[in-house]
Amino acid sequence: MTPPATASKSRVSWLIATFFGIGHLQPGSGTWASAVTILLWWAASRWLPAGWEIPVALLASVAITLIGIPPSTAVARKSGIKDPGFVVIDEVAGQMIALIGVPVHWKYLVAGFILFRSFDIVKPFPLRRLESLPGGTGIMMDDVGAGLYALVLLQIWLHFIAR
Repeated sequence: MTPPATASKSRVSWLIATFFGIGHLQPGSGTWASAVTILLWWAASRWLPAGWEIPVALLASVAITLIGIPPSTAVARKSGIKDPGFVVIDEVAGQMIALIGVPVHWKYLVAGFILFRSFDIVKPFPLRRLESLPGGTGIMMDDVGAGLYALVLLQIWLHFIAR
């Protein structure tokens, strides 16, 4: 007997929302997800043709964000928790956003990691308000905002300081 389609759909939602189980790593599941995102981006960028880093990072950020909303909604509903800590696809999206246009070099990747995690944890205005959006949208958007804050600071650093 095959399981109902909803069970299979539920498993896929949990895999995506927890970023293939990384959301269950402790302590700091969001930090683990951000670190793995950095490592995956570093590895993937080695295979990209020169000049493709920005469009691929931008496309990946948008895709991860859009793909992450429905599973985040489903897992939050199933778990009965508004913003479960084990849902980390939002950290993956936010971390990827922070890396758009950033040279794939260890010091910039570390800076992007630190800035994104700091903004994600502190949630400066208006990020905390984004959490009140419904379902997976609220789960994802505060991290998207944290990624945008980190992106702006990294670009300022790259343009004015890191010459």
